[in-house]
Order: sequence, then structure tokens, then C-alpha cells
Amino acid sequence: MSEALALSSLGSGYRALVIGASGSIGQAFCQLLRADAGCAQVRELSRASSPALDLEDPASIAAAASALAAEGPYQLILHAAGLLHRPGIAPEKSLAAIEADALQAVFQVNALGPALVLRHFLPLLDKQGAMAMLSAKVGSIGDNRLGGWYAYRASKAALNMLIKTAAIELARSKPKARLLALHPGTVISPLSQPFRGASAARPAEQAAAEMLRVIDSLGPEHSGSFHAYDGQALPW
Repeated sequence: MSEALALSSLGSGYRALVIGASGSIGQAFCQLLRADAGCAQVRELSRASSPALDLEDPASIAAAASALAAEGPYQLILHAAGLLHRPGIAPEKSLAAIEADALQAVFQVNALGPALVLRHFLPLLDKQGAMAMLSAKVGSIGDNRLGGWYAYRASKAALNMLIKTAAIELARSKPKARLLALHPGTVISPLSQPFRGASAARPAEQAAAEMLRVIDSLGPEHSGSFHAYDGQALPW
């Protein structure tokens, strides 16, 4: 799927920053933004970028923000990094599967690292800009019907609270800016591949385009809200 995307809410010549740019959705965000005639710059951050940003290395988060401060402000900041599984870590099917080390690692990438991203990168957001962080519908407490996936669910619920709380503070200093939590849906990526539902996954480019349209459609009055890729408001 390939289609032109033109974001209208960020002004002409807007600058974008994508954190987690090496992942499937992060790469798709970068590709779409570079194809938008209104976008003047796309800055990519990942563990392999220069400067590098590693959510498991708190010092790298502060250092990356400091290195990019002179380029700011950014009219769009996207955080597309997350952890569901990797060697030694898998979603828990029961309480008996919870392990402290895995729980801590998932929280570090999905909540603690993003909290520091909010701390260090929100000051780089334009006063009328938009920042969006990828959350997940399974992080919704109100929507939890199946159970399981303790670390991932809880870390994304924690991320949602961090975003909601930061949005309240952001409104005091930048009332025309917006901070959003977004659910990308099931996307064709290494993250979703091993799990049920992967057969119905959408291409990353499609998901990224849908989320960019949602960001474009939401104003400052929606800051601190939680939306799906199709624009549906999700329960906390």
C-alpha cells in the first residue's frame, strides 16, 4: 500500500522526530513523513542512530534530547518503540509465568524509558505541536476481557497514565499542543508475528498512515486521550 499523505494541522515546513525509527512502524512513519511535501525534516532516533537512544539506557535518552535541542522545536514527535517479547521474554499466560527480570525489562522499555522520553523531549515540542506515543489496546483496563500478558498489559497501562498525567502538565505551559496515546492495531512486524491474530495483521505503512491521520484530526482539546488507529476513543 502506498499513498500520498498530507498533514494539515502541523503547518508548512514542519519538522518531525521519530523515536524508535528502526522498528516496522517507526520506519513506516519516516517513509510517509518524508513523502509529505509539508514536512521539511524527519529526524530518526533509535539504538543505532547518532545520537543513539536506548530506552534501557536512561543516560542516552537525556543525551539524545540535549543533542537535538538546537534543532527544535519539532512540530511532530512520534514514539514508536516497545517490547512484547525477545529471547528470554514472552507474554505470560498465567501468574505462574511471571518472572521479576522479564517484568522489569518490559516495564523499562514500555513505561520507564518512555517516562524519561516525556521528561526530556516534551520541552522540544512546538507550542502548537503534537506528540504521540504508541500504546496498545491490551493496556486498557476497562477493555481487558481475556487476561494474560501481565507485563505487557501492565506496562502499557502505566504508559497510558504517564501520558495522561504529562498532558495535564503540558496544557499549562503549551495549551495549544497535544499529547496522545495511540493503539496501532495488529501490524505485520516481528512484534506481532508469533501470536494469534497475526494472520489478520495490516502492513506497517497502512497502520502508520492511519495513525498520522488520527493525529492530524485531533486538536488540543483531545490532549491526554487514548485513540485507536481508526479514530475510536478507547477506555482507560
